[in-house]
Amino acid sequence: MSRVCELTGKGRQIGHNVSHANNKTKRTFLPNLQNVTLISDALGRSVRLRVSTHGLRSVEHVGGLDNWLLKTSNEDLSLRARRLKRDVAKKIGEAAAA
Repeated sequence: MSRVCELTGKGRQIGHNVSHANNKTKRTFLPNLQNVTLISDALGRSVRLRVSTHGLRSVEHVGGLDNWLLKTSNEDLSLRARRLKRDVAKKIGEAAAA
């Protein structure tokens, strides 16, 4: 399983460890990923996703998973999140038509 947030696309970054003598060695900075269960109001079910804590705060700020998915571009989302976005958009479209 890759270390990438399924909602924001945030992945690992590469940098240096710098010693007191200014020697530089490669290292990686990993995102703080958590397995969380988010509730989709439109679908009426819960969804398990692997999300960074930054992404989780963003979802809370926007007003829930459904709003986040509809406002985010497909390039940042994982395949599972894109499928979820499609399902949410279809449900909201059906509710608006009725």
